[in-house]
Amino acid sequence: MTKAIFLSDIPKQYRDPEKSRVVIVPVPYDKTSSWGKGADKGPTAILEASQIVENYDIESDSEPYKTGIYTDNPVTEDRTPEKMAQAVEKRITAHLSKGKFPIVLGGEHSVSIGAIQAIAKKHGKVTVLQLDAHGDLRDEYHGSKYSHACIMARAQDICKTVQVGIRSMDSSEKARAKKSHIFFAEKIAGKKDWIKKVLSVLKGNVYVTIDLDVFDPSIMPSTGTPEPGGLLWYEVLDLLRAVFKKTNVVGFDVVEMCPNKNDKAPDFLAAKLVYKLISYKFSL
Repeated sequence: MTKAIFLSDIPKQYRDPEKSRVVIVPVPYDKTSSWGKGADKGPTAILEASQIVENYDIESDSEPYKTGIYTDNPVTEDRTPEKMAQAVEKRITAHLSKGKFPIVLGGEHSVSIGAIQAIAKKHGKVTVLQLDAHGDLRDEYHGSKYSHACIMARAQDICKTVQVGIRSMDSSEKARAKKSHIFFAEKIAGKKDWIKKVLSVLKGNVYVTIDLDVFDPSIMPSTGTPEPGGLLWYEVLDLLRAVFKKTNVVGFDVVEMCPNKNDKAPDFLAAKLVYKLISYKFSL
């Protein structure tokens, strides 16, 4: 089977593993998901959908692919979430040592843990910006501290965190929820100043983790645990554009894509989101 590649139609010189500034690391892992399964197929769906993303970006008046985008082989370790996290950390660490800008494609949200650990070791002080419907602040879930439901608890062990779009939590997560650093969806709905407030608590280097269920299920139904009341396309872009302009974003991930063969629009949304963020990093 031919390896799925992000923007496979771009000239080969812009996919060179040594010269490319961007590296995409697929992690097709789906072992701890709570409800809908299929996130292991998410990376391939996003990569395949990228084939119809236009290479020219209107907003930045640029062709972001010219920064070089290399698609790495998938991280296939799946024995336990702990071992998967170790494998992801090792892979991302290797790319960071070569000066690459890493993008992780999940897979369930637990794939982010290893990337965050690698980023924190490389850059020291890092703030993790989470866009998500769920708090993911449980210390342990179903016997594992590396479950998808624990991703932000593990991030808090080593980094500052800021959470946006949250609209579902367990009562056990309240103790870890930092009121000044969590922006509930119901509190920002219809407001105009919330992005400035998010920016005010972001400091220095930033790693962005995007669970696709941050989007409203009307435009992103293809997730394992969709929640009503989510953000829309331009709300998310407005926030991320501002974040990339103000801070030094050192990597990001897009996770929890559970593709539906009868509805390809969400796959394309995720692929275009990845390309937009590359444009924000290198073309604005």
